Order: sequence, then structure tokens, then C-alpha cells
Amino acid sequence: MIGLSCTAGAVLALCGQVRGTLERKGLPQKELDGGRVRIEPRYNQGSGFGLVPLNGRQMAPLSLAALWALLGVCGGRGAGLLLGGGLSNLWERIRHGRVLDYLRFPKAPGPLKKYTYNLADLAIFLGAVLMVLRRRRQ
Repeated sequence: MIGLSCTAGAVLALCGQVRGTLERKGLPQKELDGGRVRIEPRYNQGSGFGLVPLNGRQMAPLSLAALWALLGVCGGRGAGLLLGGGLSNLWERIRHGRVLDYLRFPKAPGPLKKYTYNLADLAIFLGAVLMVLRRRRQ
């Protein structure tokens, strides 16, 4: 439980720091790693991938309920990453009414290249992968 809390807290703090830095610098755009990664800040007022037609503040209670349900079912390794990323996006939705996404991968396969992500999204993805791998080993 301590490890989960520390990991979640670190992810939450780092995501807040990155958002603050990008906003203070005027949301700069930049290409990294030979064009494989682009910093392209964009505000997302809806849900992930635009799947649910609700605004950020309407999504907050739904997001929190889904996060707690998933952690209750899966738990274990990766849960801290999932919790920290989820709380970071939730906090942005509650505080700002939108989430700042800023990472794009133009050379990624298929539809992944057309979306913009943030650090919290990557933590959620990695946490979910770790949790699935743990479940498969059991």
C-alpha cells in the first residue's frame, strides 16, 4: 500500500510539474528523436479519444468511479501508475475543466499517431499493461 501511494503521488506531482512548465513557457511545440515524438500541447475538454460526449467536469465522477472499480478488481503491480495517472487527469478536469495533452507520436502504427497524449496517459497505459501481465502469471 505504501509503494502504491508513493508511486501514485510521484506520478501526480510529475504530471502537474510538466503541465505547469508547458503553460509557463507558452505551450511550445518541438520535435524530438528525429520526428518520432512531437511536443504539441492541446487542451482536451472531453473524454479520452472523444469516446464519451461529456465535458471535463461531467467526466470527473465517472472517471473516479471507474478508477476505483478497476483498482479494486486488479490491484497489484502497476496500480500506483494507474492511480497516479488517473488522479492527475481527474485533478486537471476538476481544477481546469480540461486536460492538457502534449505528446504525439507521428510515426506510431495505425491510429495511435493521430492522438495526443500526456504523461498521465502513458502512466495509465503502462500501469494497465503491468497489471494485465501480473494477472496472466497467476
